[in-house]
Amino acid sequence: MLETSARLLRLLSLLQARKDWPGPELAERLDVSPRTVRRDIDRLRDLGYPVHATTGTFGGYRLGAGAALPPLLLDDEEAVAVAVGLRVAGTGAVRGIEETSLRALAKLEQVLPGRLRHRVNALQTYTVPVPHDDPGPTVDPAVLTTLVAACRDRERLRFDYADHTGAATLRAVEPHRVVTWGRRWYLVAYDVDRQDWRTFRVDRLTPRTPTGPRFTPREPPDDAATHVARGVSSAAWRHHADVVVHAPADTVADRINPAVGTVEALTDDTCLLRTGADTVNSLAVHLGLLDLDFRVTGPPELVDRLRTLADRYTRAVPDA
Repeated sequence: MLETSARLLRLLSLLQARKDWPGPELAERLDVSPRTVRRDIDRLRDLGYPVHATTGTFGGYRLGAGAALPPLLLDDEEAVAVAVGLRVAGTGAVRGIEETSLRALAKLEQVLPGRLRHRVNALQTYTVPVPHDDPGPTVDPAVLTTLVAACRDRERLRFDYADHTGAATLRAVEPHRVVTWGRRWYLVAYDVDRQDWRTFRVDRLTPRTPTGPRFTPREPPDDAATHVARGVSSAAWRHHADVVVHAPADTVADRINPAVGTVEALTDDTCLLRTGADTVNSLAVHLGLLDLDFRVTGPPELVDRLRTLADRYTRAVPDA
């Protein structure tokens, strides 16, 4: 059985990880009796953590926001600095920690007092970051935190969604994971109306609030990253191309980001690259960066663009 102090930290972590916890489930997770859970909840309240008792089907305990910041060993200035840093990291400024940053930010904003929330939002609104080269579509961090919180709390989402043609639809989904891939953010979710798993670009959706109701998670067909990779390769780009590359499939796969295409072996020395991009020029440049021989038969605008680039490069080289 866990020691009391370690158990309190474990209990606090569980309360921060999910919106509602039935008492018996907490007791099972901590390997203690429901009576011990009640005593530990009282200890957390004595320390300043606003733990509320809830009723109903999903009744139990919920960690809420109080009048003062609970003792996280952070003062007000440090809490604001952490929240702003997590928002910046969540937009992709530091690769590889985006989803972790958003999960931490969702926990922190849940217990921030209103006065600190206003300061964090003001800093976000009135600061301008230096743009990156080809940063990809802009995504509102508030939208990302809404999606991550809905995934965490297992609450249905409704949002307005615009596809690549600009056509708008209202979607109702059971959110599963938020994935960052190829400088873009995607929501993997079960579409309730279409009764199938779907991938949505976050920069094209506008959540409707409030969220809910709660749902029982479904088993996804594969892991979220694989699902997004397949969706990106088949539907995310405005322009698509099937390119025969004169090199082994493993060689080509090592030279591309999985977010920009899939590779299928044709022979030992050739393979088919299915790829795409938002512009024909980007697609032509990326093919050139393979540094391998390839053959393109379509689409016509890509063929024309490659011919233009070939003529330009030929003119750039002096005669022998």
